[in-house]
Amino acid sequence: MSFAREAKNELTRIQDLPACCRRAELSALARLNGRIVDDEDAGRPAVEIATENAAIARRIYVHVRDVLGAPGRVIVRKNRRLRKNNTYVIRLPLPPEAVAAHLGLRLDSAAGAFVGAPADEVTKKTCCKRSYLRAAFLARGSVNAPSAHSYHLELTAGDGDHADRLEALFRHFGLLPRRLVRPKGTILYLKEGDQITEFLSLIGAHNSLFRFEDVRIMKDMRNTINRLVNAETANLNKAVRAAMAQVRDITLIQETIGLEALPPKLREVAEARLRHPEANLKELGELLPGGPVSKSGINHRLRKIHEIAMKIQSTRRPM
Repeated sequence: MSFAREAKNELTRIQDLPACCRRAELSALARLNGRIVDDEDAGRPAVEIATENAAIARRIYVHVRDVLGAPGRVIVRKNRRLRKNNTYVIRLPLPPEAVAAHLGLRLDSAAGAFVGAPADEVTKKTCCKRSYLRAAFLARGSVNAPSAHSYHLELTAGDGDHADRLEALFRHFGLLPRRLVRPKGTILYLKEGDQITEFLSLIGAHNSLFRFEDVRIMKDMRNTINRLVNAETANLNKAVRAAMAQVRDITLIQETIGLEALPPKLREVAEARLRHPEANLKELGELLPGGPVSKSGINHRLRKIHEIAMKIQSTRRPM
């Protein structure tokens, strides 16, 4: 089971919501997954809310009964194409106009759907804002597994007005979604791990949040270790290249004018480098017979030796 499906199943187990929050959830589910159809049995148009998740279908059925005062009709449709899961359809007991009035939605009969943003009263309370976002995620949300290459959570918001309302709800809780406009509607998405965990927390997916954080912490720790190892390896390679260059400079001086021609302090560093080509600057300073010398002191002496080697090299170049 995917991480997104596990998170949604967890959300469907949230119980004991106040009436206002059940209404907010049903409003979001109807807004995003509802459509207007011809009910041949009743001889009039009807509202259907569809989902492929059985747990979400049960939640819709309970909300319909509690919010609209009568149970909906459950229809199970077998999806034959590509062997997909069943589609569970809950046909609401009231006509579309009555459903729109109860749920604070705007009905577009020509389009056969609800459009725009819900009435302000639907998401007036903070608890209802959370519930509306929860149901929007249940209806049209997805989230990458924390082990995926990148973090990504998105909601398909529908038209621009509804996207504006959802973005306002995100921002009310300090979340900053980005927008992407596609032919099927506007998408709001989060890419930062902190923002995704905050969203999972506010909609009540706490177990999924803990799993997300556990994997995220381990992944971040591995990334940190890899960065440290890479940095240490790069520093080591740099030090090795520098030491090899220093040995070449000293060897050139030794083969031409001899190390005896160097000032005493430069000579002792040169001889120590030849004896200990693998030592870093700090270790090299501690190996000098005259006592410990700081890294900056050793580096200064090695630069002087390099300058002498460059002068010798320039005199040996053919005219």
